[in-house]
Amino acid sequence: PGSGFGSAALCGSRCSSAAGLGCHPLRRSNSSPVRFRGLRSADTPASASDISSCDRCLLRLGLLGKMKRILFVLMIIYLSIPVIVKMFPSIQAKLVFLNFVRVPFFVDLKRPQDHGLNHTHNFYLEPESGLKTGVWHTVPDQMWREAQGKDGAWYLSTLSSAHPVILYLHGNAGTRGGDHRVQLYKVLSSLGYHVVTFDYRGWGDSEGSPSEGVMTSDALFIYDWLKQQIGKTKRLYIWGHSLGTGPPDALILESPFTNIREEARCHPFSMVYRYLPGFDWFFLDAIAANNIRFASDENVNHISCPMLILHAEDDTVVPFYLGKKLYSVASRSQSLAGHKVQFVSFPASLGYKHKFIYRSPELPSILR
Repeated sequence: PGSGFGSAALCGSRCSSAAGLGCHPLRRSNSSPVRFRGLRSADTPASASDISSCDRCLLRLGLLGKMKRILFVLMIIYLSIPVIVKMFPSIQAKLVFLNFVRVPFFVDLKRPQDHGLNHTHNFYLEPESGLKTGVWHTVPDQMWREAQGKDGAWYLSTLSSAHPVILYLHGNAGTRGGDHRVQLYKVLSSLGYHVVTFDYRGWGDSEGSPSEGVMTSDALFIYDWLKQQIGKTKRLYIWGHSLGTGPPDALILESPFTNIREEARCHPFSMVYRYLPGFDWFFLDAIAANNIRFASDENVNHISCPMLILHAEDDTVVPFYLGKKLYSVASRSQSLAGHKVQFVSFPASLGYKHKFIYRSPELPSILR
């Protein structure tokens, strides 16, 4: 009693016709049947409640069997994924960069006006011969009327204006046309900044394949190109992660992490495997095998310019404490001695999470 098998046996005994086997329940020697309460004679027809109860038992057994098979398959998949990632480290690289994730999917990056950026010019540069990198240049809001119908030469000439320039380096997944990124461009443009952004090789409509070295190389290429266009006296800010060379006038880090190993360990994607024995060996070492480090906690020791870190307390992609930890490292950096290092947090009650800091009404005053 209490087991599935026992229940099935009981149901079978209640629902089967003993007459079909040529025998009856217990009989005396004079062939008169002995009747017990709760037992039905073989000659008595099965009641509807008996049949219904039997059907329910069999149904439960069938569902239980299916659930066991599903759980078994899920367990095989769960245990197979770490092995596959370890055997093929390139899979982990794709999960880090997520350059194949293009949201929105059907968008023409050649037409920034489709995103409401009617004072933005799309063009292409070549970090290497034969490789095109897609770039957007958004002029300050004050120029939007004049920008209507203008060509690339006009946009290029505006970089010599008195307005400062921000080079925006986006993170993984999506393109330079991602909605939260576009909204940030609009905010920065309204504050009187030129905004120049681009897609690394392998992202958006930029050609080539991604790697940490390629991302850094592309960012340095655009940075150097911008410095040539604006001259040495024009202020250039970088919004993104540290490049480590060619110090800008200021560095703004939004939702930063210390290094990719610590970030991967606490990323939501790793939640189901975080406590699996060998997690570091299966997953984190696979990232290192692709030469992916993004060691911002080391790079801050090679920066000599003011630094501003922005982080929301309810960020679930890059935990808040990683931003605080990077700030702690930066505040002790010898190369940053004499430069202002500032950390601005945004309460969880505001709901800015990982990518909505641009919504803060305080952002203009923070940047100024």
